[in-house]
Amino acid sequence: MTAQPRTPLRSDARDNRERILAVARAVFAAEGIDVPIREIARCAQVGVATVYRHFPTKDVLLAAAFADQRPSCASIVEDGLAHDDPWRGFGLVIEKLLEVHARDRGSASRLPGTVDLVAERDRTLRQLLDLIRSAKDTGELRADFVLEDLVLALMTNEGIQAATPQLRAATSRRFAALMIQSFQTRPNLTTLPPAVPLPLISEQATHHPHVRPKTRS
Repeated sequence: MTAQPRTPLRSDARDNRERILAVARAVFAAEGIDVPIREIARCAQVGVATVYRHFPTKDVLLAAAFADQRPSCASIVEDGLAHDDPWRGFGLVIEKLLEVHARDRGSASRLPGTVDLVAERDRTLRQLLDLIRSAKDTGELRADFVLEDLVLALMTNEGIQAATPQLRAATSRRFAALMIQSFQTRPNLTTLPPAVPLPLISEQATHHPHVRPKTRS
């Protein structure tokens, strides 16, 4: 049997699909991947059924919305591995990965992905492990560093509360510098990037029943 050609989308259906994707990227990046489909539909000014007609599940929408982010992360690791100095390459990977995640709360590393994306992830993971081994061989990266330490840094980085993606990225650069120093065998205490004013208590915390804002006496 020969494969049947896919029927091209009508212009209005194509426009709807592109608008849904654009809105999904913006909303997931700003608010995280837990935003419901109905909110994506509302922002895109289409019905929920229209969203599901183009993207049968939320996982499919997530994978389509962030299909271009995983190659970005893969290229970051490739650049780090190609660096003449493995320790410096490792540090650049930390800086760039944390900045990507700070700017984009969609966090493609949490997406299930297609077979191709899973294969790309596995290849990038192998390259990252090669870079970690090379950085340890230089004596600069702590011998007890494990991949889970990077995962922990990424998870913590995603919790940064700042008003804009630009401020989140600036805060992430300082956090990355702190992490790199903590990962180094003999920390080179260079000057940290500038600090960004951040709320001491997040907006979510102020609504917690056991958290009460302080009042002046």
